[in-house]
Amino acid sequence: MELNNAVKFLQGKTILITGATGFLAKVFVEKILRLQPNVNKLYLLVRASNNKSATQRLYDEIISTELFKILRNNWGSKFDDLISSRVKAVAGDISFENLGLNDSELREEMLKKIQIIVNVAASTNFGERYDDALGINTFGALNVLNFGKKCDEVKLFLHISTAYVGGEETGIILEKGENLKRRNDINIFEEKRLAEELLSQLQNQCIPDTAITSSMKEFGLERAKMNGWPNTYVFTKAMGEMLLGKFKGDLPLVIIRPTIIASTYKQPFPGWIEGVRTMDVVLVNYGKGKLTCFPGNLNSALDVIPVDMVVNAMVVAMEVHYAQHQYSCETIYHVGTSSKNPLKLSDLRNLVHYYFTKNPWIDTNGQKVEVGKLIVVSTINRFFLYMKIKYVLPLKVFYLINILCCQRFEKIYTNLNRRVKFILRLAEFYKPYSFFTGIFDDRNLERLQRVAEERGVDLAEFNFDSRSIDWEDYIMNSHIPGLLNQGLL
Repeated sequence: MELNNAVKFLQGKTILITGATGFLAKVFVEKILRLQPNVNKLYLLVRASNNKSATQRLYDEIISTELFKILRNNWGSKFDDLISSRVKAVAGDISFENLGLNDSELREEMLKKIQIIVNVAASTNFGERYDDALGINTFGALNVLNFGKKCDEVKLFLHISTAYVGGEETGIILEKGENLKRRNDINIFEEKRLAEELLSQLQNQCIPDTAITSSMKEFGLERAKMNGWPNTYVFTKAMGEMLLGKFKGDLPLVIIRPTIIASTYKQPFPGWIEGVRTMDVVLVNYGKGKLTCFPGNLNSALDVIPVDMVVNAMVVAMEVHYAQHQYSCETIYHVGTSSKNPLKLSDLRNLVHYYFTKNPWIDTNGQKVEVGKLIVVSTINRFFLYMKIKYVLPLKVFYLINILCCQRFEKIYTNLNRRVKFILRLAEFYKPYSFFTGIFDDRNLERLQRVAEERGVDLAEFNFDSRSIDWEDYIMNSHIPGLLNQGLL
């Protein structure tokens, strides 16, 4: 059978992939190797002290995961040969110039051979240390771009951003950079200077590392909110996009903006996930009976997209734009579901309640955890008032009782207090998304689909059409079981 054009395109290509140990990058690497084992070379940038340690991380954290089981079964005894011949783990760090590549011989080899750069590396922690988030999400992106501009054969720079770079927008959000250009009063290099200055001051005070980390996290959130973004993650990703747009030069730039990335829909098999993703923090704690209420708009669309659909869009965008590399341009794609097939918060609430009613979580004592339908409070102020009356004030009374009883209930009080603080912190972090009313326009993505079809790309194999998602089947039979299979519930 003749290979479709996207698979043909990958044959003989040399690709640099950053953030290789992350969730999205792993699915991307697996897809390429499964469909096109004759790719020339995948250079995977891995944080490690040397290339030997990087190779160890490649096998421990990427290749040995369940995600690669189909590829492993298909190749049998030749699997290791495939990996060693097609994949090269490279010790480096995008926070540094030249990606921290200390092996000069390897660096020169990469500069001569790399044709495509895929920058997936990111710190996705909403409240990351400001210096670290700037180093990876903002200036890290610029470092990767500058490295790419030195590559002799490079034809395309593919950058993975997030659909939420515009902050708390409303209405139809276009696949354009204008929403960031309107905020051109931000001095990104000044932000870096401020972060470095604060870090230096804290270190000179000889305070503990934990206190320094806490202060740098608080500073990041403060700077984000001051400039109009809800958290450090989206703020630093937005600044990263700004730098790429300003300094890309003649290098064709494609920016993929996924929404909330979830487990695989179909490929290589349904329900694979790694780590507790954004909405899964709520699902896990609800299923365990630890979360009974949450703030949100029941009519809001939770813009969730399966990870394999994001990967499919990435590969198709690579094929189409590589063929048109003579045009120096910047193209942005939203990869999400709110425009064509929204999953409402009310629908998700009903689905997870039905699932955990039929399949209750078994706690450490072997008891079934009964869950009621999640109480969704319509405003953040009402939610905090609800929490104060139902939990915070009674907990203060319990605190006094514990003191009067000579700390007899100390363990119970500590656990309850920790749980309440966790829920309040969770609500604060997720309120921009549980009340989000924006709809991510995806007309560029539609055009990509039409062009890909005209070019002979098999859009069944590379499906990224959100209209094909059956939410009930996906949540009930793939996503939540996937969390269970990974031991995340």
